Amino acid sequence: MSHWDVHRPPRAEGKTFLVTGGNAGIGYFVAEQLAGTGATVLLGSRNAAKAGAALTSIRSRVPDARLGHLKLDLADLGSIKSAVDTLGVDRLDAVVCNAGVLLEEPPRRETAEGHELMFATNHLGHFVLVHHLLPLMAAGGRVVTTGSFIGKSAELDLDDLQSERDYRPKRTYARSKQAQMLFAFELDRRLRAAGSEVLSVVDHPGGALDSLTPPRPVHPEQSGRKFPAGLLLQGKEAGAWPAVRAVLDPAVRGGEMFGPRVFGLRGEPRLEPVRGRLADTELAERLWTASTALTGAGDQVMNPVPTTARTRGCRRAGPGGSAPPC
Repeated sequence: MSHWDVHRPPRAEGKTFLVTGGNAGIGYFVAEQLAGTGATVLLGSRNAAKAGAALTSIRSRVPDARLGHLKLDLADLGSIKSAVDTLGVDRLDAVVCNAGVLLEEPPRRETAEGHELMFATNHLGHFVLVHHLLPLMAAGGRVVTTGSFIGKSAELDLDDLQSERDYRPKRTYARSKQAQMLFAFELDRRLRAAGSEVLSVVDHPGGALDSLTPPRPVHPEQSGRKFPAGLLLQGKEAGAWPAVRAVLDPAVRGGEMFGPRVFGLRGEPRLEPVRGRLADTELAERLWTASTALTGAGDQVMNPVPTTARTRGCRRAGPGGSAPPC
């Protein structure tokens, strides 16, 4: 792989990226870092006020940032296609599937459509979103899926995807993140089989803590002890580095995974081996089939229109920055 400088990523003028959950946490720092490359960055968020605060925060760091907001609720599967229809662009160069929900305590919660909340938001919502975005993806575009360190070792139960038995929130979260990662690897295999030039890449942030994260208007400085956690873990701005590399590094190939260099927990992003359950192609295929049955999406991978056949579309952003700027 090429040398990668996290502080000097390549320029990306003329490209458009969508970051789900870009209003807070790791997703915010992915959006901020991508905005610094000159690309147009769209923040997928269901809360317009929080998205507006994030846009203001990014502009305070990147004054010439080209930004927009896509109102997107991944827990409401029926609304996702309508959201995609409002994107206002003819081409998308990358989507970072970052948004996620982590419930730390019972009780088990369901969406209005009857799906367990974390599995629906973290996996099924992105499964449906990517299905609807594929026709917009540029040749060579990237679907970057942000998994998690614990997702690598989770034990997904295909007979209990909705965590209806022995509900444990943290286990359910880990399984939902493993489902995301398995989906991303299976998506790349299907894209290759279809002859598509779109890449599907996985990243994970390692151990990213609020207490180690530099302050932003959307992320006030955290009080408390930072030692010894700072020796093993990192802040969320560093947790964003693997996703940013997966989007921008010209040496990236489909089906690869990036995570922090030091024990997979902290440090600059590096290529990681895909092992264990993440390399289980039968498990991934069965998950794809189950996800298709639950959502009605994913029954086919659509070939994207070649970039040369497209012109970029844009419209003037309103006062709230709700559309990608021209």
